[in-house]
Amino acid sequence: MDYSRLLLLLIGGISSVQAGPADFWCNHQVRRNMGKEIVGMRADVLACVGADTLRSPVPLPCVMVHATEWADKTLQQKCAEVVEALREFRGGVQGTKNQSTSECQASLLEKLERHISNYVAIVSRLQVQSGAVTPPPSPPRSCSSVNSTSEVLKRYGNLLRGKLERLAIDLRDEAPESGQRSTAAKGRCG
Repeated sequence: MDYSRLLLLLIGGISSVQAGPADFWCNHQVRRNMGKEIVGMRADVLACVGADTLRSPVPLPCVMVHATEWADKTLQQKCAEVVEALREFRGGVQGTKNQSTSECQASLLEKLERHISNYVAIVSRLQVQSGAVTPPPSPPRSCSSVNSTSEVLKRYGNLLRGKLERLAIDLRDEAPESGQRSTAAKGRCG
């Protein structure tokens, strides 16, 4: 087992992920499989009585991708934006998990928190590998707050299919004509 996979296993216990970080960034199917865990969590919400209603609202980051704004950002800015959005999701889930009175709901939120932490680790590793000095992150912009676990999962899925997926595409496509790919993509994505 390589060091990066071991680190990810220790950070969040991702026993279902059988791919390393290079596979994650280079292979859409790997990202898609990781995202499928959200479908299972949605089913868990339905099976757990009262799990959909949260005791306090969860502040959610902006997950919509504005194509023109996204295109004007550097890869480092995009990466920082995704990390900050993931951290805001994680912070909101942690806060509401700590207030949960249902064991079933707390378990579900713990599972979601670990899932988010896995993504934070993967995207943060990309920031470190790029070697670029990333400016300090701006405070996260909350776009809304919700009291529904289902809605949190829906918006989280939107982040993964939106900004995270665009980041992966941008990483793959970064400077292909000059062969100057970032360290994370060099020699791994074709």
